[in-house]
Amino acid sequence: MKKVDISIQNISKIEGHADLDVKVREGKVQSVNLRFADNKRFFTQAIRGQSVETLPQSVARICGTCSIAHTMCCIEAIEKALNVSVSEQARALKKLTMYGLMIRDHALHIYLFALPDVFEKDSVLDFTGDETQYLKDSFDVKRAGNKLTQVVAGRAVHAPYPVPGGFANIPDIKELRELIPELKLAREKVMKVLGVYARCDRNYERETKFVALSGEEFNFLGDYILTSKGEKIPEEKYFEHLEKVVIPYSQSVGYEFEDDTYMLGALARLNLNKDKLHSQTRKDCAKYLKMFPSNNIFLNNLAQGIEIIHSIDHSIEIIQNLKLKQEEPPQLNYKDCQGVGVIEAPRGILFYHLALKKDGTIKDGTIITPTQQNQINMELDIKKLVQNSLDKLSKEEIQYEIEKLIRSYDPCISCAVHFLKVNWV
Repeated sequence: MKKVDISIQNISKIEGHADLDVKVREGKVQSVNLRFADNKRFFTQAIRGQSVETLPQSVARICGTCSIAHTMCCIEAIEKALNVSVSEQARALKKLTMYGLMIRDHALHIYLFALPDVFEKDSVLDFTGDETQYLKDSFDVKRAGNKLTQVVAGRAVHAPYPVPGGFANIPDIKELRELIPELKLAREKVMKVLGVYARCDRNYERETKFVALSGEEFNFLGDYILTSKGEKIPEEKYFEHLEKVVIPYSQSVGYEFEDDTYMLGALARLNLNKDKLHSQTRKDCAKYLKMFPSNNIFLNNLAQGIEIIHSIDHSIEIIQNLKLKQEEPPQLNYKDCQGVGVIEAPRGILFYHLALKKDGTIKDGTIITPTQQNQINMELDIKKLVQNSLDKLSKEEIQYEIEKLIRSYDPCISCAVHFLKVNWV
């Protein structure tokens, strides 16, 4: 096909809205413009002047899907700024909070958003026969993640218990241990869907750089930044390696890493850290882990499923060994200072830089979300996909492949702006 005009409006099964303009001339893809279309929300301006004590709850409202991630990253930035030490108990509760988020959020994507693409169905409402069991399984898995976060952090969304230096309320250990059977049931469900994704031979492969947090163990709080080129970077230095790219057709700015595009998310984390997964996860997922590292973006779905297994395995281990006692969060001594928080949200690295004032308010801040950082990489992947498909697929089939590729990234546009209408020119 040398010239094509295609329009897709309101792509489903992603979080947020976007437009995509693809220009093909003389059989060559000339440009791909992925435009995040949600209205700008100016949350970096909105945090100025807010109290340090209320800020973690305020930024939770940036995105319902990622609210826990924003709260935890904000808290880490405050702790780093004020040199607040965190107890081992608080670290364990932070990990459980993040694991609950990952179980819930990843389940939403791999069951309800991406699985219809594997079965070549428009949505889960079109599932028939054995496929309907996966829809039922999704509720069990999501429920387990929700309950874990509710017990540990107070709520599954906009959690009130995590505060700088610890938790305002300590969960009941009996209630925590009562979750173990439900977590084990969810694990059985997810192990079944892993095979579905592993057997699907869809390939969206393009060589790119992968970036993720790393440390002594596989968790979503991390110790330092690691790249697929072997670069090891302290968290507080991460922003120094990023270059902001103004995208005139999008409501969101993009980012490059050392003048190179890059990918964040579950695929990046598995590519760089699979040997640090929980021992039981490595054992039971061994045949799937052989597929990593990979440049195939579709495997981001499988990686998310494996991360659910790890989150359950490590959560059970933590709960079984946890001895809880009431701890008072430390007194915050405000001063003019700055701090950086870096954690792994479901879709990749979330970055907070906060400047605090001695009166306990926020002077300024920078928030960089994962989907912003993935935006340019997505455009390049779409460009390659379209170019390779022009002489092989119909325009309707190309449209569908573009949608499936974008869904493999599991983008969160609400966080990024601050999808999908496709216009072929």
